Amino acid sequence: MLVKRKLMEINLKGLNAVVGGSTRGLGLAIAKQLATCGANVTLLARNPEKLKIAKAELSQNGSQKHGVLEVDFHDFEGFKIKTTNYFKKQTVDILVNNTNGPGAGTVTEMEIPDYQKAFDLLFKSYHHLAHLFLDGMIKKGVGRIINVSSSSVKEPIPNLVLSNSIRMAVISWAKSLSREVGPHGITVNNILTGSFDTERIQEIMGAQAEKQGASLEELMQAKMEKIPAGRLGNPEEFGYLVAFLASPFAAYINGTNIPIDGGYLNSL
Repeated sequence: MLVKRKLMEINLKGLNAVVGGSTRGLGLAIAKQLATCGANVTLLARNPEKLKIAKAELSQNGSQKHGVLEVDFHDFEGFKIKTTNYFKKQTVDILVNNTNGPGAGTVTEMEIPDYQKAFDLLFKSYHHLAHLFLDGMIKKGVGRIINVSSSSVKEPIPNLVLSNSIRMAVISWAKSLSREVGPHGITVNNILTGSFDTERIQEIMGAQAEKQGASLEELMQAKMEKIPAGRLGNPEEFGYLVAFLASPFAAYINGTNIPIDGGYLNSL
């Protein structure tokens, strides 16, 4: 007997989402896609003017209630106080942990304080927000925690030792958390980001070009030649993956690391 199945239409209406680093690049693309699917999205970033513009973009289509919270991910104590107070009486169904990455550099260039700053930025902020919303998710019996990470956890990227190191810690933390909260209907997944056409990659590659005395155009072309897809990713494509992981269709996907890199990674 054939079972008639519904088309996979992602509907997040009535759900509340929080997206970090959401005024540009991948964060903004994620926020837009979640809003397009009907979620109420709270944007977290440090630039009040950019937050205002991003919220306006989200509000162009639909009648959801979007919010903004001005926070500095580089100031963990301030970030912790602001987010705790803001979300005191709010439930969150979808958490997308995302921040701008730490500065570039090699092992021999970095000192202990550099690693501590990167840990505060990439690890402590993720942990704090997850703990902030877990009780509400457990009470509802459902929830999504999606961590924006990097392909560097599979293959470390030269000159990005801080990101390489701390993101690996996040991956281990997320796997442990996924097993603890899975019985409550909550999933925890990591997206291993490849090269996307964003301001961030322009900044990283620009710094690398200056350091090597090469042109940005040459380095970008060389990078794309190593990607089987032959191009950089579009931020919208990243948003589609997050929306799927946030949906009921992904309820059995938990504790995973999902690369989205155009086939760049050589590792299994």
